[in-house]
Amino acid sequence: MTSDTVPRPRTARQMKSAARLYAVQALFQMEASDQGTEGVIREFLDHRFGASYDGDEMAEGDPDHFREVVEQAVNWQARIDQMTDRALVAKWPIARLDPTLRALFRACGAELVALDTPPRVAISEYVEIARAFFPEGREAGFVNAVLDHMAREARPEAF
Repeated sequence: MTSDTVPRPRTARQMKSAARLYAVQALFQMEASDQGTEGVIREFLDHRFGASYDGDEMAEGDPDHFREVVEQAVNWQARIDQMTDRALVAKWPIARLDPTLRALFRACGAELVALDTPPRVAISEYVEIARAFFPEGREAGFVNAVLDHMAREARPEAF
């Protein structure tokens, strides 16, 4: 998984954006290593937020938003995965997706289902994260379409 370093954010919005990126990375790590929620949250807060490795500085992130996204993605994973499956074509269920995309859909799904993030903000933020992980591909458009479908299901009143 790439995109480990991002510039140091200066505003609350940038801190939330960094927290979202870290949440996607944490959810990816949890799936890849079978690490538990509290362990991965603690690791990120202690060793990633604002850390410096080989001269590269990691971004400061909003620790509360990071924790909420990760915890709610785990708490609501079954519903989020079902929403994602409904947004995908029948021959390509969530289990066949790249694990980074699964983590991204789960993180954004948490914001759509359990947090008060406006759907357009969540979609925009996670499409940007998709661009960071897949700069050469068509994934950003794919992510946008899936997240739009998920948002309309989770929060139809917002559209």
